[in-house]
Amino acid sequence: MAASDSTVLGVVILTRHGDRAGFYQSPTTYTATSTAITPLGVQQEFQLGQKLRSLYLNASSPSFIAGVNGTLVNQTQIHVRADAGGELGVIYDSSVALLQGLFPANSNYTTDLANGTVVTGALSGYQYVPIESVEPSNDVSLEGWTSCGAFDSATAAFYNSTAFAQKRSESAAFLSQLPQYLDGRAVTLENMWNIYDFMNVQFIHNAAFAQALPPTFLAQALTLASWHEYGVFTSPQLNGIGNIAGRTILPQILSELAKIADASDPLKLAYQSISYKPFLSLFNMTGAASQNPQLAAIVNYASAMVLEVRQPSSGGEHVIRLNFKNGTGDDFETYNFLGASNDVPLSTLVNHVNPALIDSTTAWCAACNNKQDRGCAALAAAASQASTNVGLHQLISPVGAGFLGAGLTLAVVLAMLGVLAFLGMLTIGRGRVKKSTHSKINAEEKA
Repeated sequence: MAASDSTVLGVVILTRHGDRAGFYQSPTTYTATSTAITPLGVQQEFQLGQKLRSLYLNASSPSFIAGVNGTLVNQTQIHVRADAGGELGVIYDSSVALLQGLFPANSNYTTDLANGTVVTGALSGYQYVPIESVEPSNDVSLEGWTSCGAFDSATAAFYNSTAFAQKRSESAAFLSQLPQYLDGRAVTLENMWNIYDFMNVQFIHNAAFAQALPPTFLAQALTLASWHEYGVFTSPQLNGIGNIAGRTILPQILSELAKIADASDPLKLAYQSISYKPFLSLFNMTGAASQNPQLAAIVNYASAMVLEVRQPSSGGEHVIRLNFKNGTGDDFETYNFLGASNDVPLSTLVNHVNPALIDSTTAWCAACNNKQDRGCAALAAAASQASTNVGLHQLISPVGAGFLGAGLTLAVVLAMLGVLAFLGMLTIGRGRVKKSTHSKINAEEKA
């Protein structure tokens, strides 16, 4: 379907963070060390924001979002979330930089005072877009793999597979040439992501390293690392644990797509700032990687996937178009998915992925076989207490049961409400979000 055959009603944007300093993550559990964004990373994200603005907030663009305010931020039309997990401030700061390009300072950002004075926002009308900081301890949606025992077991099984042994044999000659460039790091196929990431960071920021590294080595390392990560963060089965990064983020994506498609809802643009991992799962789960093999790889810094919600000119059901840009050196291209050769009906996407969704902490605890971390202990305790109370209820007389049962039921209900509130599954009032500043990532948590 050509752009002229449909109207863009809104978009869901997913981006990887920009360039950052050195970083390490465990090859077995993917627990990570902290790092920091670089000026280059900020610039990459800012330019990405400008590109997105030119496509979707420019009234002369064929993909302009119908009805959006592209001049001043209308907070009812935009929803922004940023992963506050493994790479800490890098992902959050990337979202701040992107939003500076997406909604630049505007002299019309003013307010009229009672005394007749007109005040323009600081920094010539800098616009502050609220960003929801998604803390993994409170919300599993953007880092479903963290503390997930079933995922760790699947990773171990992948490392022990015949395919992994074959790839280890095939890559042995190349890996044997790397120790002199890796500053003592373990040179194993299991550690391939860390090997590539170290080489990439050094190649960008260390002139002596870039000059010494043979011309093909970085590309070879990326190919191996991409094979490695695609094997870890995907599963052949839609509901496989390897797809957990996609299974946990998809409920939010589908909710945002539905809101955009709903004419009574004001949402026009939803943006989630994430790591590279959900891209792998999403490309696998939607079949985009099988139709476009180049997508079965680690996406570059400042990559972006955009799901456009479109209304065909002929009417009928809303359709989804998948556009992707692999880093700063690439431009947006449209990619087919779900076996289609054109835009995909929204209902088709929903029906395809719905059986695999992990849409609550309870579902995540079950999928990961976790009874301790990320709120699972509180849920398990509440369930155990409820079961105990049922047993006690059966030991007393019918008359006593009438009084004690009511009290116990109330206590259990209150306990469950407390647990849900603690987990962020039940909120009272409106959750807090951070303003788009460069403050520390843990300065404030979602209520």
